[in-house]
Amino acid sequence: MFSKSKLFIVSLALMLLVSACGSAPAVSEDTANATEPASGVIPEAPAGAEVSGSLVIYTGRSEPLIQPVIEAFKAKYPNVEVLLKAGSNSELANALIEEKSNPQADVFVTTELFTIQALAREGIFASYSPLGADQLPSEFRGADNTWIGLTRRARVIMYNKDLVSDDELPTSIFDLTDPKWKGQVAAAGSTNGSMQAQIAAMRQLLGEEATQEWLYGLIANEVTFFGGHTDVRKAVGAGEFKLGLVNHYYYYLQLAEGSNVGVIFPDQGEGQIGLITNATAAAIVKGGKNLPAAQAFLDFLVSAEGQKLFAEQNYEYPLLPGVPLREGVQPLDGLRLADVDVVKASLDFDATFDLMERVGLP
Repeated sequence: MFSKSKLFIVSLALMLLVSACGSAPAVSEDTANATEPASGVIPEAPAGAEVSGSLVIYTGRSEPLIQPVIEAFKAKYPNVEVLLKAGSNSELANALIEEKSNPQADVFVTTELFTIQALAREGIFASYSPLGADQLPSEFRGADNTWIGLTRRARVIMYNKDLVSDDELPTSIFDLTDPKWKGQVAAAGSTNGSMQAQIAAMRQLLGEEATQEWLYGLIANEVTFFGGHTDVRKAVGAGEFKLGLVNHYYYYLQLAEGSNVGVIFPDQGEGQIGLITNATAAAIVKGGKNLPAAQAFLDFLVSAEGQKLFAEQNYEYPLLPGVPLREGVQPLDGLRLADVDVVKASLDFDATFDLMERVGLP
C-alpha cells in the first residue's frame, strides 16, 4: 500500500544517516560556478534563440495541466527540445535520489511543497533565483534559492448538484466523516501529494490525535480513495459519488466539461479551521545537463506570461502579484485561510507518512 511513498522516505533516511556519519559533501568547481559565480550574482538565462538543446523535465503534475505551459515556453525558445517525464511525486523523487550521481533530469516540477523540500534538504537541487522571484511571497521561496513556488491551490469539496440539495451541503472537511455521507465521498489516496500535504497541514493545525481521528473517520465512512484527483472529479461529475475532496481547480475543470457540479470552500464559519491551501513548486536539478535551458524555464514559470497561463488554463492562483484570476474563480482574499505554515508543515514528512501508514489510508 505504501511501497512507493515509503521507499522515498527510506531513501531519504539512509541519505541522512550517511551525511550524519561523514563530512559535508564537496561542491565541485563546475557546480559552484554554474550556480553562484565569484561575483555573487547568479547568471541570468540567455534569451530566445541563444538557448538550445534538450531540456528534461520531471513533473508530478498531470501532463495535460503542464503541457500548455511547455508549449508556450517552446514557442519562446524554439531551439529547445523539451522531454517530459510525468509520474507521481514519490516515484520521481525516488528517481532523482537514485540518479543523484548521474542526473538525468534538468528540472523538477511538483504539485506540493512536501516532496521538493525533502529533496532540497538532501542536496538534489542547484541554487537559482529566477528573474522576478523577489516579487513572490517570501514563504514560497526555498532556502538558498533551491526551489521556487509557482501557484497556490485550495482544498475544497465539490459536489454533484443533481444529488445534493443546497440545504444539506457540508460546510467543513470534518463533515465528510458524517454517516449521512457514508459511501458517497471520493478523495485522492495516500500516494497523492496534495492529500499528503493536507494531512501535514492538519497535523500542524490540530495535532496528531485529531488528524488521526479524522482519517479513521474517513475510512469508517467508506470514502473511496483514488490515485489522483482527475478520477475523483470525473466520478463526482458522473454522479457516481455525491461529494469529492479535491484541489479547487478540479472543480472548475469538471464544470468546464459540462457537469452539473458545485463547490464548497470549507471551514469558513466561527470556530472552524479555515481553508487549507498548498502550492506547486519547481527546482533545477544539480548537475543537470542543460543549465541554461533549465534557468530559462524557471524564469518563464514565474514570469507574468507563465503565471497567466497557469491561471487561465488551469484555474490556479498565481503567486506573482497582479496576475488576474480566470473569470469565475473564487478569489482567496475573500476567504479565511487556515493559520498554518505550509512550508514548515511539509518539512515533517516522516511523521505524516507514518500516520498515513498507521491508520491504513489506501
